[in-house]
Amino acid sequence: MTTAAALVGSVGTLAFLLGRSRLLVAAGLLALGVAEALVAQDLLPDGIELGSAVGLAALAVGAPLLALLAVLFVHRPAVLVPAVVGTAWLRWPFEIDTTDGLSIGLGEAGSLGRLVPLYAVVAAAGIALLWRLARGEEPSVLPPVFAVPAALLSGLTILSLVWAYDPAAAEDRLVFFVLPFVCVLGLVARTPWQPWLPRVLAVEAVALAVLFAAVGLVESWTRTLIFYDPKVAVANEFTSYFRVTSLFADPSIYARHVALAIVVLVVCLWLGRIGVLAGAALIAFLFAGIYVSYSQSTMVALAAAVCLVTFLAADARTRRIITVTAAVLVVAGVAAFGALVAAGYDPERLTSTRSTLVADTWRVFETHPIEGVGLASQPAASRDLTDGPRSARRNVSHTAPLTVAAELGIVGVALYAAFIAGAFLLLLGVRARDEALGLALLGVGTVLFVHSLSYGVFFDDPLVWAVLGIGAAAAGPGEAVLRAPAALRRRRRPSPAPAAR
Repeated sequence: MTTAAALVGSVGTLAFLLGRSRLLVAAGLLALGVAEALVAQDLLPDGIELGSAVGLAALAVGAPLLALLAVLFVHRPAVLVPAVVGTAWLRWPFEIDTTDGLSIGLGEAGSLGRLVPLYAVVAAAGIALLWRLARGEEPSVLPPVFAVPAALLSGLTILSLVWAYDPAAAEDRLVFFVLPFVCVLGLVARTPWQPWLPRVLAVEAVALAVLFAAVGLVESWTRTLIFYDPKVAVANEFTSYFRVTSLFADPSIYARHVALAIVVLVVCLWLGRIGVLAGAALIAFLFAGIYVSYSQSTMVALAAAVCLVTFLAADARTRRIITVTAAVLVVAGVAAFGALVAAGYDPERLTSTRSTLVADTWRVFETHPIEGVGLASQPAASRDLTDGPRSARRNVSHTAPLTVAAELGIVGVALYAAFIAGAFLLLLGVRARDEALGLALLGVGTVLFVHSLSYGVFFDDPLVWAVLGIGAAAAGPGEAVLRAPAALRRRRRPSPAPAAR
């Protein structure tokens, strides 16, 4: 069953993301649904079956809501984009216990559940797309410069379920992240683009970030967490500072979501889409929310994104200043780290154990350089190779490229590099058509990418796939993406000076 699910899911991914005909796109989407069902049946709690009382009750409640959403997406397909962005962060704090009948309650110790609202949106959007295709709508073609590496990398990831070192973790990752997020990419990318979407998305991103930051600041003031990881709660008891998580389970994930909105506001300030006082006030408030998370990785990612959008939006003199300053900071940082190590400081402590995690993950890659250990299996493989007593979660590499290398081998690394390059070209193509949207997407993508280099969560974040789907929908045909660099060069040429009078 596992092998069948992997094969069906891989082929379905290629057909859905690369298909040009109605039949091929529909078949790919249906294949992804079949793969999801094949793997999900092994993950359902005992007692939850389609024909059981619990299953029938879930169908009675969920089916009408799903049908209403599908009808909405049939008649207003562009609404899907803000719906995905609005639910990409939302994890219901519910858990289901079927030991003594059906019991639904708050998660244990304040823990959060899965992305149930997002899954509902994706399922309804899939039904709506199938309906529109059946009625004769021709599917849009994803820009090949990005779609090809995305499809190949996703297909290889799904196929690696066959040889996964940790099959249970691989199945869980496939059902709750990989397959739904491939659907997010393809569905959002095929949304008919509307001129009002960039403004709505910007307002939505800032509004959500204000909510997150407000909750985080209240948590910092009251020194009480709403949702949290036990590790964070314990650390707060033994440190002089208090890390907050807002409506998330992790301080860094919370901070990253707020940082995305700051980048959007910086772009709006550069392009004059918002007043200086209002923009500065919002950025100050949101930055205060990030500060109380004490997420150093987010601070670095935010700085990198702000530098990038500033470099792209500013004049030549400002670009030179940014380039020199960034180079000086990088050299100074490397020199300072080397000096501390030479002075006897422990590198593991300086990097918050990241250096050990990197070394352990690299050992996994050295042991399995060709095929890797398979989807979601790096933590278990690292633990067994090092004979460590730590849990699998404590062995997560926290570095996305290394995780890809360990789990998918050399081919995976090559496809990952092509994926990143294709994403960059895609978003440059968006900028050639819409300066504000393109810069905002480039900045947001930079936050997500740079943060993944020291935190690790990249492909598991639905916003990564949503951002790239938005870019594909806004960029238009693949030819427009390929013409983007030339268009940007023409735009930068100085206009001739007016004749003297």
